[in-house]
Amino acid sequence: MSEVTTPVEEKSTTKPARTGLAGRLNAEAAIVLFAIPVIVVLGFVTYVIWRNTAELDSVEESALGWGTIGNQIWEHVQLTFVSAFLVVVVAVPLGILLTRGRARAAAPIVVGFANAGQAAPSVGLIVLFAMWLQPGFETAVFALTVYAILPVLRNTIVGLQGVDRTLVEAGRGVGMTAASVLLRIELPLALPVIMAGVRTALVLLVGTATLATFINGGGLGATLQAGIALLRYPVIVWGAVLVALLALLIEWLGRVLELVSQPKGV
Repeated sequence: MSEVTTPVEEKSTTKPARTGLAGRLNAEAAIVLFAIPVIVVLGFVTYVIWRNTAELDSVEESALGWGTIGNQIWEHVQLTFVSAFLVVVVAVPLGILLTRGRARAAAPIVVGFANAGQAAPSVGLIVLFAMWLQPGFETAVFALTVYAILPVLRNTIVGLQGVDRTLVEAGRGVGMTAASVLLRIELPLALPVIMAGVRTALVLLVGTATLATFINGGGLGATLQAGIALLRYPVIVWGAVLVALLALLIEWLGRVLELVSQPKGV
């Protein structure tokens, strides 16, 4: 009698898909995420070493004093994040509204106004608001919010419009209300696109916030202005370097938030 052999089951060699943050990191993203903090730290360390060893006159000592620079960095961070918070508070609900019902017809008009706000020269916009209201931190924040609203508004609309309609209909088919569909299906799927707009707005804000010094709004622009007015090149160079390092750090933070907010499997 011939022996009956049973086939040996082959072991699956397919590797399980990676989930979580590691599964969403490609090589380029990993380099960006880990290289930027190193660059920022090295930049600040270089500034500290230079500041402690350089021979500066009284004007440069005053402009680049530790207390002065520390206060200006803090003011710059406040200008950036308060404006970014207001941008999100205004642009995201407005973008949601412009994708609902009859309000969709007004979306091109509203986005056109937002385009006009960003197309205007930033320094001119800030000065005009200062003439209309009054110079100061609040007016600078208001002007920066108007200037940076476009990316978040546009990405909110595009992100919500890009959600697969079959998923929306499936949610409604199982008895979910319109609000539940929005909160549990549409917004989570649109969140990566919205966060990309927030990151773009942060980059715009941290650069444009240097102009707030022209209306007594504070920030690192004061160091640049002092260096230009007094023809002190070390002040100009290091003021620009500090703004660039802060911009890199905030852009990196935006990338991290964008990555963390991405739903699994997207």
